[in-house]
Amino acid sequence: MAIDRRTFNLSVAAGLGSAAFPLHSQAASSKYRGPNVIIIRFGGGVRRRETIDPTHTFAPNLVHNLAKRGVLIPDMRIDSLGGGNTSHAEGTLNILTGRYLAYRDAGSGVLDDRLEPTQPTLFEYLRRAFDIPSHQALLINGEDRPQEEFFTYGVHGHYGIKFRSEMLSLHRFKLYKFARILEDPAMGDEAHAEAQKQYNALLAADRRDIAPEQSPEVERFWGRWRQTYGDTGLKNPRGDRLLTELAERALAVLRPRLMMVNYQDPDYVHWGNASHYTRAIAIIDEGIKRIVAAVDSDPEYRGRTVFVITPDCGRDANPLTDIPFQHHFNSREAHQTWAVMFGPGIVRDRKLDKTIDQTSVAATIAAIMGFRADAAEGRVLSEISA
Repeated sequence: MAIDRRTFNLSVAAGLGSAAFPLHSQAASSKYRGPNVIIIRFGGGVRRRETIDPTHTFAPNLVHNLAKRGVLIPDMRIDSLGGGNTSHAEGTLNILTGRYLAYRDAGSGVLDDRLEPTQPTLFEYLRRAFDIPSHQALLINGEDRPQEEFFTYGVHGHYGIKFRSEMLSLHRFKLYKFARILEDPAMGDEAHAEAQKQYNALLAADRRDIAPEQSPEVERFWGRWRQTYGDTGLKNPRGDRLLTELAERALAVLRPRLMMVNYQDPDYVHWGNASHYTRAIAIIDEGIKRIVAAVDSDPEYRGRTVFVITPDCGRDANPLTDIPFQHHFNSREAHQTWAVMFGPGIVRDRKLDKTIDQTSVAATIAAIMGFRADAAEGRVLSEISA
């Protein structure tokens, strides 16, 4: 179902979600009939030059193909507000909640920041408004970002754990794997003790009072994964290639209505090797190509899926710093991001030449899917409608 400009304008004027997908009673959720949405965090912090600049890009599919299927927003900004941090977890929560500073400490350790949302995420809004099971609201997380395992639900009193998403990650697979290993009656005492030690360490990573079990559907997903790749971790893809594999399998098996893929590998540039950064951008570009191809080849997803591709944060463009490509110092470039959006109801081959706030991503996705993101600070982007 297309979302026309009048619908978007009515949404802005009334402060509501899309009239094309009517807002539903939060007391009695109804069946969801709107488009699927796939959010791809082009993560790890990337500059515009190496991503959306056609002359210098390491993501040619993004620039030359996908941007032409929808709207390119070349000037998205992270607000320079006091107390804000231009980093990965914070930028991801800006996208998911549509607010700045909408998080609190979830039990951080030394050099181990752990944040949890204090305002509802898009997943919580969606599952409260519609009858969608948790396994069709998916976050896909990288193995080197354990602090983002806490984004499945927040602490807002009217949302929270009941409306959580499910997480696909190596951390969650290991929880499944060691639980199954501990059930093996043939295991010797020494092997059992070692497996229990590793399982307890995985559980201890989540210091919150309530950590829900993975859904039966996700448990079966991990069972198939284990049959394919085994227990060693030596056969399955790693890094951002792992996230692409998880996303493709999730589309085929779990059939998500809302899915977010949190790519991350460009962050390895912190160690100063620019080729790690540019190579990681190319790997993400190839991964997005595969995910889009999977959607385009599936009759239930083709023509019914909106893609939103956007970074968590930017990176410093100053080549004279001791270690280039940083983002923690609140430089101007670290606040500069972008977005590409395409799918049903979105105009094709348009560049939106105005400055857009990062918090508008959540508000716009909410309007597309037909629910209110009440706490979002950003506006609905009516300019992207066909």
